[in-house]
Amino acid sequence: MKLLLDRCVSPRTRTTLAAAGHDAVWAGDWNPDPGDAAILEAAWRESRILITLDKDFGELAVAFGQPHCGIVRLVDIHPRDQVSACETVLARHGDELAGGAIATITRDRIRLRPGG
Repeated sequence: MKLLLDRCVSPRTRTTLAAAGHDAVWAGDWNPDPGDAAILEAAWRESRILITLDKDFGELAVAFGQPHCGIVRLVDIHPRDQVSACETVLARHGDELAGGAIATITRDRIRLRPGG
């Protein structure tokens, strides 16, 4: 899957997801930080699912209608657990995410808001 990891996501998560075969880009490589709206727009333009810790992306998508190709928000997920959380949600809900769903992941739950 094509993924864009926000700056707040561990760069090790990008490295591990890329090694697992995902086309993963980390926004932390971009200088200067372009801001949330530009990151979400880049994910849309490149057909990438955005992975973040930041709830502002959901607000941009839902409240302001900014288009996206799916958003995964990791809530209180330790950096060492980010890869497994991402792999789980992508395996279970990858098609829905690619269709514009928004997933919120906590340690014990995945909440999915359908896209479209």
